[in-house]
Formats: sequence, structure tokens, C-alpha cells
Amino acid sequence: MESTAKIITIAQQKGGAGKTTLASNLAVGLARSGKKKVALLDTDPQGSMGNWYLTRESNFHDNPKIADLHLRTASAWGARYEAQSLSKDFDYVVIDTPPKMGIDGRPAIEVADVVLVPVTPSALDQWATLPTLELIEPDKQTCMVVLNRVNPRTSLAQQTRAEIAKMDVKLAKSEINQRVIYADVMSTGLSVLEKTPSGPASREFGEFLSEVAKYI
Repeated sequence: MESTAKIITIAQQKGGAGKTTLASNLAVGLARSGKKKVALLDTDPQGSMGNWYLTRESNFHDNPKIADLHLRTASAWGARYEAQSLSKDFDYVVIDTPPKMGIDGRPAIEVADVVLVPVTPSALDQWATLPTLELIEPDKQTCMVVLNRVNPRTSLAQQTRAEIAKMDVKLAKSEINQRVIYADVMSTGLSVLEKTPSGPASREFGEFLSEVAKYI
């Protein structure tokens, strides 16, 4: 029987764009939406997602209020095989990728149903986005740029929105703002949806989840 799982890859050439934070919070949000089975696939040698997951397991493994996730690691070249393997048993597979990926990042992109590209408001991120989109372009998956770590009222945020609008790519209407809580939850193994379910970070991330859901 053909798998109906959806594979979501988080990709960005530049480091520091918040890929792992976005991927981890996204996985929790998907798991909480109708009690879906979600797997994380960490292809970044730095292993930040793996460290977050191990902290989560250590602190909350017996807490029924914390979303149940599964973690697997792989090399960049092994992403396609591992993601397809996981898709047999899970509803969603969320892939975190390393920065500065070149041709070795192709498997994680080729296997994806949706590719999310986080961009922080900076010229460096804008420059890195074009080669990332070039990696995605040949496969024509649904691709969406997400503004991340945003101070919404700054001129730099406005400039970044304008520059992304010039590119041939969908820009998410929802944005992830610069908030201390995102760093806090990554250090404790939680997501913002679990830490402060009614807080502003959860509300904005809920809007982002709703937007992503339209494509998966």
C-alpha cells in the first residue's frame, strides 16, 4: 500500500536562520493536531535537533501532556532512504538539514512534499535564499519562505519582505517573531505550544501551522 505520509523538509543555506527551532516546534504542532504520528529526521552533523529530542525524552518521557515524537538521524545522502522508511509508519516526517548544503542536500529536498525555507530579516539571509531556491526548483515541490526571528516593525523586516516578494516563491503570511521563549524551549526540550499554550508565541505558531496545513 502506498504511503500517505507527508514529508516536510526545512532548508536554508545560511546557518542561524532557525531551521532546527522551526522544525522542532512544527513537529510538535503536527503531533498535537489530531494525535498524528510524527518522526523527526536530523541530517545536520551538528545534531542540535537530536540534542533537543534527548533533552525532551530525559525530562518528559512519562508526561502524557507532552507530544510523543520519534527521532532518527541520517547523513545528508541518506535522507531520502530514511524519510521513505519512516513514512511507512508515521503520518509526518520533518527533516532538519545542515547549512551550506550543496548537492549533498538534494536527497532531503527531492523526497519532500513541502520545503520550508526560514529567512531572518538580514541581507545575508536574503543572499542565501536564492541558492537554496535553486536547489529546490528542479523538483517543483510546494515551497514556502517563512520569515523567522522577526522584529515586525523594523525597516529591515519590511525590506526583507520586499526582497522576498521579488523572488518567484510563495512567502508565508504568518511570521515567527523574535522571542526569548523560542530559545528557552529548545534548551528544555519543549515547544512553545507546550510551554505556554495560550501565549503570544503559541498563537503566532498556531497561525503558521494552519498555513502549512493547507499544503500537506
